[in-house]
Amino acid sequence: MSRLRLNSVLLCLAIFLLSACGKAPLHHQESFVFGTRVEILIAGQEEARARPAASAVLREFDRLHSTYHAWQPSELSELNTDLADGKSHAVSSELAGLLGDAQRRSMQGDGLFDPGIGRLIQAWGFQSSDFKAVLPEPGAIKEWLRNRAGIADLQIDGQRISSRSRNVAIDLGGYLKGYALDRAAAILHEHGAANALINIGGNVMALGSKNGKAWTVGIQHPRQPGPLATLKLRDGEAIGTSGDYQRYFEVDGKRYCHLLDPRSGEPVMHTQALTVLISPRPAAGTLSDMASKPLFIAGERWPEMAGKLGVHQALRIDAQGRIEVSSGLRERLEFIGSPLNLREITLPSPK
Repeated sequence: MSRLRLNSVLLCLAIFLLSACGKAPLHHQESFVFGTRVEILIAGQEEARARPAASAVLREFDRLHSTYHAWQPSELSELNTDLADGKSHAVSSELAGLLGDAQRRSMQGDGLFDPGIGRLIQAWGFQSSDFKAVLPEPGAIKEWLRNRAGIADLQIDGQRISSRSRNVAIDLGGYLKGYALDRAAAILHEHGAANALINIGGNVMALGSKNGKAWTVGIQHPRQPGPLATLKLRDGEAIGTSGDYQRYFEVDGKRYCHLLDPRSGEPVMHTQALTVLISPRPAAGTLSDMASKPLFIAGERWPEMAGKLGVHQALRIDAQGRIEVSSGLRERLEFIGSPLNLREITLPSPK
């Protein structure tokens, strides 16, 4: 017996909107982009200035979504078509930059984060807005592993992209929301909006404060409605969560999530959720999106992977519901109730 649950709308992080003090303005706009709900909140700015700033961000999200869609007609899908035909392809300077950055980050993460495994994602049925509870054809994953290819096979010569393997297919689904956070922050600053919260389906970045108070977000419990804990974000911090409860299907009572291990070709089973908190730095949003994937896939070795990626604060919930959290993050979390099976982990401090 099979059961399907598509839950891409459910946020990895639930935003708790505390009542604004007095009459201090708080502007809120939302949309549905990247297959999820997105929100822009701007504090301390009059409506006449806040609305166009938020609207500019949402337009940018729409542009990124349509330009870099992996399986609908887009600049990215055109690249994938030519790579499959063994051809090189000229791309925009932005896409060339994204591919080069993603390739470098993939190498840092020992290839566990790999935007070049689009064919594997397709084999599992996750390159769809309405995927079904159906396992891949027998032998399909073994065939992919025999001809395994990834973003490391890309050859980037300026804006011309080629590949050593025709089996490379780029899917930026684990990267683009983070890049969009960084773009949103830049746009808001250009519009003079210094205090804002940007939420893209649980990938969140905080700018400034909410009328003098810290922006507060909740970390979603992977198996219960509502949050596991709340966290006050500081100016410039970004947070990202990968979870097996967002996009998954079940067959015979077994959960198959969209987070795939490139080494085995199979969905990860040992982790329910992995959250990273990224300190203020250039491209903090991009790192918050990308870094949660290799840490999720690494399982028990996530502290080692965190060190490689320069991540100093993280929380993991394993398949049995046990919680591991870095000491620095534990000090800042307000858990809802008293969590059982919680263990603190010491990660390397920032240099």
